[in-house]
Amino acid sequence: MRTYEGRAWVFGDHVSTDQILPGKFLDRPMAEVGHYAMAGLDEGFARRVRPGDFIVAGANFGCGSSREAAVIALQQAGVAAVIARSFGRIFFRNAINNGFPAAVIAQTARIAPGDPLRLNLEARVLTDLRSGETFPLQSLTGISQQILEAGGIVRFTRARLEARG
Repeated sequence: MRTYEGRAWVFGDHVSTDQILPGKFLDRPMAEVGHYAMAGLDEGFARRVRPGDFIVAGANFGCGSSREAAVIALQQAGVAAVIARSFGRIFFRNAINNGFPAAVIAQTARIAPGDPLRLNLEARVLTDLRSGETFPLQSLTGISQQILEAGGIVRFTRARLEARG
């Protein structure tokens, strides 16, 4: 498992997939959707985010439509992971299936915009390097963790099929 370090980009509750990747950009080639990540809330986000940064949100991140392109846009923009109090069910599955960490912690309100964070998936902890506070992960266990470790559902499935001979 990996450890990620970056700064926090903080958003609120109920961030929908249409805010993550607005529908008007769905006709763009999939290889370009990262340019429009979070454009429904912050049009300049994709230009300012740095590889390894985190999105930190409240409850129900990724609610709304089942557009897988929302996850892909965040990955292409360089976001290392999304940390939230909870996720829309389909967004969470799309994230894991694409090898993109979607970590649940009980309290995101104590993380401020720009805080340097470290996400250690093996230790199952998020650390706010500014305050020193640690937050245990409440997700990414069992099969979700195995799929994430493999790099997504396609790689996970291939490895299982190869292991069977």
